[in-house]
Amino acid sequence: MTSAPSTTAAREHDEQVANAGAYEAVIERLSKASVDKHWEPYRDIPWDDPEFLVDQADPRWELPEFDKLGGHPWYRSRPPEVRAMIGLWRVATAMKIGLQFENLLKRGLLNYAYRLPNGSPEFRYVYHETIEEGHHGMMFQEFVNRTRLPVRGMPGPLSVLAQVAPWIPLISTELFFVFVLGGEDPIDHVQRKLLKDGRTHHPLEETIIRIHVAEEARHISFARHYLRNRVPRLPRHRRLLLGVISPIILGVMARIMLAPPGPMIRRFRIPAHVVAEVYLRNPAAKAEIRDSVGRTRELCGEIGLINPLTRRIWKAMGIWG
Repeated sequence: MTSAPSTTAAREHDEQVANAGAYEAVIERLSKASVDKHWEPYRDIPWDDPEFLVDQADPRWELPEFDKLGGHPWYRSRPPEVRAMIGLWRVATAMKIGLQFENLLKRGLLNYAYRLPNGSPEFRYVYHETIEEGHHGMMFQEFVNRTRLPVRGMPGPLSVLAQVAPWIPLISTELFFVFVLGGEDPIDHVQRKLLKDGRTHHPLEETIIRIHVAEEARHISFARHYLRNRVPRLPRHRRLLLGVISPIILGVMARIMLAPPGPMIRRFRIPAHVVAEVYLRNPAAKAEIRDSVGRTRELCGEIGLINPLTRRIWKAMGIWG
């Protein structure tokens, strides 16, 4: 058993993978790390510890004043128990969307692994990641269950459309791992900021986030190394097509992961002008979306996916630096 990390986990360092041997060494290191340092949700999280119980009125769920919604006069004027429930609703929705995304991710990873040849170093790593994502889904859903809130996660039409994602590896593995980063990087960005904000968080939320950040560092590292190894060797026309599609996927995914939940807005009757002021017309909210894909944007530039044409798409999607 490994105890939950007590400090913010460092990101995996990107390494140069100039040749096949160096790339395979990175994959083997990530596989070994999955064996040496991993967590299981029903063994390593004390769900029934009195300090870990979820109380909907716990003031630790309240959004801080520096939060885009938490600092708005409308939110500050709500009763304390309502402020707490809004904050809890947002956390639970983020976890529900996270487990839905990871469900799509696991199915896509298995479709990718299905066609790998014997002796492929990626096979073992992909199965390690699939197991870890399964654990993440279990701990996210357990948290949602314990909030007793009727959160749904992705909107219905989007959830239906998302069922295409697991089949992307059959068309382009490179596009699939761009999709992976589109879901993982924004959440990783937000969770790392949360762990560093100096506030006292509910211990259950903090434990789940620390475990998630520690293991996602490997998953993000694998996707980045895979793209760094494969994309520069693609034919020019395929690289151009990937460069056109990537900012669209990243822009859409960042908004899915960071947008305010519609059911929460309706449940608490958040006025339209508040939503507009906080999320739609707020420069800080737009900057958050741009920053959440910053590392992936840098990677895309490094591997040749950004040119004068595709840069215009990045700008149109609101995610250019």
